[in-house]
Amino acid sequence: MPSNHTASTSEPDFDEIDLWDDEDQNTDDDVTTGELELEDRHALRRVAGLSTELTDVTEVEYRQLRLERVVLVGVWIGGSVTDAENSLTELAALAETAGSQILEGLVQRRNRPDPATFIGRGKVEELGAVVRETGADTVICDGELSPSQLRNLEQQVKVKVVDRTALILDIFAQHAKSKEGKAQVELAQLEYLVPRLRGWGESLSRQAGGAGGASGGGVGLRGPGETKLEIDRRRIRTRIARLRREIKAMKTVRETKRARRTRRAVPAVAIAGYTNAGKSSLLNKLTNAGVLVENALFATLDPTTRRAYASDGRIYTLSDTVGFVRHLPHQIVEAFRSTLEEVAEADVVVHVVDGSHPDPEEQLRAVREVLAEVGADRLPELLVVNKTDAADEETLLRLKREWPDAIFVSAHTGRGIDELRTAIEGRLPRPAVEIRVTVPYDRGDLVAQVHRRGEVLSTAHTGEGTQLHVRVDEALAAELSPWVTG
Repeated sequence: MPSNHTASTSEPDFDEIDLWDDEDQNTDDDVTTGELELEDRHALRRVAGLSTELTDVTEVEYRQLRLERVVLVGVWIGGSVTDAENSLTELAALAETAGSQILEGLVQRRNRPDPATFIGRGKVEELGAVVRETGADTVICDGELSPSQLRNLEQQVKVKVVDRTALILDIFAQHAKSKEGKAQVELAQLEYLVPRLRGWGESLSRQAGGAGGASGGGVGLRGPGETKLEIDRRRIRTRIARLRREIKAMKTVRETKRARRTRRAVPAVAIAGYTNAGKSSLLNKLTNAGVLVENALFATLDPTTRRAYASDGRIYTLSDTVGFVRHLPHQIVEAFRSTLEEVAEADVVVHVVDGSHPDPEEQLRAVREVLAEVGADRLPELLVVNKTDAADEETLLRLKREWPDAIFVSAHTGRGIDELRTAIEGRLPRPAVEIRVTVPYDRGDLVAQVHRRGEVLSTAHTGEGTQLHVRVDEALAAELSPWVTG
């Protein structure tokens, strides 16, 4: 039995190979999968001025970001000026993650965003002057713009305008690796794109059939026909329907794996939290998972499930999930719903908060908002404040007063990890059936299963066999029933 309670590198237990998610076991002690992924990601960087427009179904206008030199714009509606600045700072971090260079940031105080251009007329003129002065080629707005706001703002500032939603979708598209993750991101992008399609010049020409008639069509085919814009919109909707079917099929596979773990009564722990709060780092510390770790927003998107051992030998799973952010696009939540359901089906949610963040309380609120959307707000929650090595003492003291039950850790230094592991074990569901059995020595396999799946309260060796006082699930209790002693 492992003594360090980390992920095993031996053959999978329970006689099934696909009980755990893909890439469950890390068998290379020198170079982890995450380190290889990080090296590969850093090997590819954008080159300013070089791009290739897509000519597929979205050729009318895909709004490919090509973020290089950008100006940020925000509207301060409510809260303090610090809240507005924190939001714009986070937007800058998102833009840098997408590969851009930040030139300037502007914030306007308004009761509500302008329905025509998001910001007021005077601020539009100021924004245009800043764009010309800095030589920016993109403006990023801290909010989701309507199609008319997007069009009007672009016409007045004369450069490409991108909103917060498109920016996050671009980052997701860069970082998705698995087939399911890529399909989810493409679905979110297309759903965002449909209402924002615009025709350009000949793209508005109408399609007509036949070889006769002044209107370009034969009998029964004369008329306005179908615009190129309408054709693209129809093709995109066809692609959306296909993606939804594919994701539904992948969801079935995920549910099958989860059902097998449930039948085996394997407790599930989900690690959720704000993006870049250190969820993957904690998973690596707790299980030696070796997943990718990078100081960037949304560095990992694909969920990772690893097994861990409690101090009494029981097995449970730890699942890392996609990170959250304030104003997480609705399209992302819907597209990633099957992935986020891993959280909703867990027995315990380990909610990770970045203690070094300027506004950890807002992180907590934003994450709980998304958890409520997927039905995970009623699960037992273990609050964990990470990055204590980088946080100032005043902030930590304030958070300890506000969250007295939270565990304060540092995945970087390892401080508090043992306390966290103990806290997780204390919140794992206990097996339902408590029994006393004397298992014959020739049934050592059952004793091993008890240690893996149950809670051993006491053990002794007698002439008849191994005497156990245990708590186990109902299925294992039925297997042990022939040797029950009381």
